[in-house]
Amino acid sequence: MSRIGKTPIPMPEGVEVTIDGSHVSAKGKLGELSARFASTIEITLENGQLRVERSNDHPSQRALHGLTRSLLANMVQGVDAGYLKTLELVGTGYRVEQKGKGLALQVGYSHPVEVTPIGDNELSVQGNNRIIVKGIDKQAVGEQAARIRKIRKPNPYTGKGIKYAGEQIRRKAGKAATGALG
Repeated sequence: MSRIGKTPIPMPEGVEVTIDGSHVSAKGKLGELSARFASTIEITLENGQLRVERSNDHPSQRALHGLTRSLLANMVQGVDAGYLKTLELVGTGYRVEQKGKGLALQVGYSHPVEVTPIGDNELSVQGNNRIIVKGIDKQAVGEQAARIRKIRKPNPYTGKGIKYAGEQIRRKAGKAATGALG
């Protein structure tokens, strides 16, 4: 049995989960999320805990078991507490400013790069070199942060670019000066 799949999901106070066959929706203080799961995976709500069980031990069912449990746990945590990703701009002249619901990034191009939020994500700026992505859908928050980072990935030689807060950039050595050729 899957170690992840067999772990029950505790229901925080204020979160309602509705199960309609393979369709599950979670409603909490931050919003509402819903998803459709494989019909061969059984999802039950009992004693304030969500449980996920599979019908057989086929490899595809075993894979879906842990996946379904993880996705359900992410939904419950998302509507209760939400998700947050922080990015940092590193480099001379690199800055970000709020523009409505979106952002305008100055990261070494000849023009500012406009970023709009994905879905219900909230984009905010802290100072002029920190971006905060908030939302209830873990996948959308991660996708938004990855797209922002992709605008100017950190350079391994100089360390300049957009990186996740706490991310360690592995630096490479530059050109080594060699002696006289010949």
